[in-house]
Amino acid sequence: MSKNSQRSSIPTSHTLWSPSDTVKDAAESLGISNLNEEAAKNLAMDIEYRIHEILDQASKFMRHGKRRTLHTSDIDRALKVLNLEPLYGYDVSRPLVFKEALVGAGQNLYYVDDDEVDFEKLINEPLPKVPRFSTFTAHWLAIEGVQPAIPQNPSPNDIKNILPINRGSMENMFSLINDEVKEDTNEEFTSTGPSVSSNISNQKQGLEVKPLVKHVLSRELQLYFDRIVEVLLNQEETKEAEFLRNSALQSVRADPGLHQLVPYFIQFISETITKNLKNISLLSTMLELIYSLLMNESLFLEPYVHAIIPCILTLLLAKKIGNVDDELQKQQQLALRELSASLLERVIEDFGSSYSTLKPRITRTLLRAFVSVNNTTPGTQYGALLGLRGLGSEVIRIVVLGNVINWSSTFLEKLQQEDQVFLIDTLIETLRVLTKEGKLVKDMKTENGIDNERLKQRVGDLIADRILACDDAQDVYWGIFFGEV
Repeated sequence: MSKNSQRSSIPTSHTLWSPSDTVKDAAESLGISNLNEEAAKNLAMDIEYRIHEILDQASKFMRHGKRRTLHTSDIDRALKVLNLEPLYGYDVSRPLVFKEALVGAGQNLYYVDDDEVDFEKLINEPLPKVPRFSTFTAHWLAIEGVQPAIPQNPSPNDIKNILPINRGSMENMFSLINDEVKEDTNEEFTSTGPSVSSNISNQKQGLEVKPLVKHVLSRELQLYFDRIVEVLLNQEETKEAEFLRNSALQSVRADPGLHQLVPYFIQFISETITKNLKNISLLSTMLELIYSLLMNESLFLEPYVHAIIPCILTLLLAKKIGNVDDELQKQQQLALRELSASLLERVIEDFGSSYSTLKPRITRTLLRAFVSVNNTTPGTQYGALLGLRGLGSEVIRIVVLGNVINWSSTFLEKLQQEDQVFLIDTLIETLRVLTKEGKLVKDMKTENGIDNERLKQRVGDLIADRILACDDAQDVYWGIFFGEV
């Protein structure tokens, strides 16, 4: 066999289509009848190279899509990557339906059956409505926990129509999930039949309740929280236990990755304070834990302020903390109230600007504790005075001085002398906050005398006599009557 015959047997293309014939057919359709054979071959080779390039890019998209079937969307993406004009008219949402047609003796032609569109009908159809422009509107979902009554928010009637379990009622969630919850009735049978608790337990077994929101904690955070709780609840008076408590509080104070544990710490503090009002050392540890959370600069505590405040106010205004008959515990509970007052002042200072109603609400709570003369104790009055002292001179002038004469006649005079002296000294220490203003008035007066009768009319005989016995009586006096003629 000659070399020319061998060369002619080598195919010019590796595809099923005939490149030369296809190029010639395309040229004839464009009116080019005398296309050179060499030019047709060169064009065919370039077209074949471009097709291979497109298919190579499309196969990459197919492999990255974890598929073994090439889609038309892969071809579109390949054309976009190669900066080529995409193909139009291919809809991948519908399966391609091929039909068969006879074009000659024994030759079948397969084609895609496209829907015929009547252009006259399409042109005469009315135009669709112009779509509206996208707009955005801001509204308040809730303001300080209260949902405003606006059209964007659901109405109270709509919320009531929703089942409590769908509203996320935690009471229902716990009652359905916790199989250990039981009623106080007989578990077996009553005189009329099965008890209420047995019916409830039967209903629980057939229900599977999933929480609406999953709060996933990592295993490390769970172990960290359990370890911190274990160390803080251990109130042994040993050097090792004290060292571990201090280390745990220091960790809470400085660790930047405790965002997810903040609600769990707040819940732990609340439950511990409620159930251990007689354990002063444990209550002091809880206050130190609150202080550690406040000192951690990486924690965002604004959403939890309204949960922290009740814990502090409970220890500040509690009627009885520890054993009052024990002199040591009596001094410890006074120190505990002082720590609570300092924490309350710190919370107001840090979050008072974010919550405009925080300081007025706390002031009303302290005022009710201060003027409530029935079913109150000297410890509660001491805590109320400490709390009011930290709210500033304006609150002291309006709240304390405005009610001190009534407080002295209805509550203070009925106490024993020891408690009277103790509360009067606390009140005078609170009034000393006003001495800065009193010194300004005293320097402006030519006569620095004290009107005893005027002072007694304002604060009562017991408190006035105690103020007059102080070394800074004039400063306190002019502080009380600051701004008055």
